[in-house]
Amino acid sequence: MAKKQKKTQAGGTPATVALTAAGTVFTVHSYDHDPAHPSYGQEAAEAMGVSPDRVFKTLVAEVDGELTVAVVPVAGTLDLKALATAVGGKRATMADPAAAERTTGYVRGGISPLGQRKRLRTVLDDSASAHPTICVSAGRRGLEVELSPADLAALTSATLAPIGRE
Repeated sequence: MAKKQKKTQAGGTPATVALTAAGTVFTVHSYDHDPAHPSYGQEAAEAMGVSPDRVFKTLVAEVDGELTVAVVPVAGTLDLKALATAVGGKRATMADPAAAERTTGYVRGGISPLGQRKRLRTVLDDSASAHPTICVSAGRRGLEVELSPADLAALTSATLAPIGRE
């Protein structure tokens, strides 16, 4: 069962520190991560009892050689062509996991769009706008933050575009 708590002071992961520093209203959800679970995002949705279309995964892709963050619902997949189009690029591929970890400062399965070591261009799937709040990784496996899509977009300077597919 997921635990809820309001984060009111600095501390925790770089993502929660960034949210606190920005004065953003958010809720932290923690759960026991099962390393045997086949999908980090589905595991988070199940553990929190939240619809998978409200839980978003953070993926790092390379668009024309530049690392770019894509935030899409865990219920679907990333449309690489749509991501490239959203940022004015021609070709997108998934980034090397080691490069994604090194650049963001987070481990795979715990990459947050917030508080990254190096701020990367970010695209948020426009389906996020259909929800009052969404959940994204808080920077480690078993920890999610719930916040408004508008706050996430503002804090990451994200472009909203249809980059997810079911």
